[in-house]
Amino acid sequence: MPYKFLICFIAGIGAGLGTGFAGMSAAAVISPMLITFLNLPAYEAVGIALASDVLASAISAYTYGKNKNLDIKNGSIMMAAVLIFTLVGSFIASLVPNTTMGSFSMFMTLLLGIKFIVKPVMTTKETMTAVSAQKRMIQSIISGTIIGFICGFIGAGGGMMMLLLLTSVLGYELKTAVGTSVFIMTFTALTGSVSHFAIGGMPDLWCLIFCVSSTLLWARIAAKFANKASAITLNRATGIILTILGTAILIVNIIS
Repeated sequence: MPYKFLICFIAGIGAGLGTGFAGMSAAAVISPMLITFLNLPAYEAVGIALASDVLASAISAYTYGKNKNLDIKNGSIMMAAVLIFTLVGSFIASLVPNTTMGSFSMFMTLLLGIKFIVKPVMTTKETMTAVSAQKRMIQSIISGTIIGFICGFIGAGGGMMMLLLLTSVLGYELKTAVGTSVFIMTFTALTGSVSHFAIGGMPDLWCLIFCVSSTLLWARIAAKFANKASAITLNRATGIILTILGTAILIVNIIS
């Protein structure tokens, strides 16, 4: 039991920091940790990771929203497109052999971390709000379609893809991009975890409790820090966190 708690707590630290700072999916961190060190079946590990994502993303979204760093309107439009095209991507993936790309999320995390350190996002809210509402809505639908399809087709990378498109394509400043990302992830993770538990049954209860608690705690800490930090500090912190997590996941995958 102490060993199980330690692994889940460490996994929760990485997942919580990734969620609170960068809107990253907890599945990218928790799943490989549980599979490698606790020998949990992959399907069960992903279900626990998604369940951990729900509360962590929700508390992060609340914190960002309270600090006016959340675009609910366009986030809701993007979320609808993500959910619909995740199903489309999943269906098409089921018809095509050998489409899994398990390393996608890992390398995406590492490269995005380096990107935030080398080339920080310095867009201001004034620049962001200058975009017309119609153009923003169209961008949200297109981005949600791309993210959803990729998630459904290869089963990874949703949080990272969202952050990349929100900052690079939609021109969001970093705090609003992360706030909107965790808002969307709350509902996508809820949908995913419910379906996992409905199909695979209840997972290891202690692993579930430990992972959810640890992820929630560290996501809350990260989100509070992120909303008080300056743009350049947040870019560096996000970049360092993502680079460390990407490297750690790479090492865990090599071990396994």
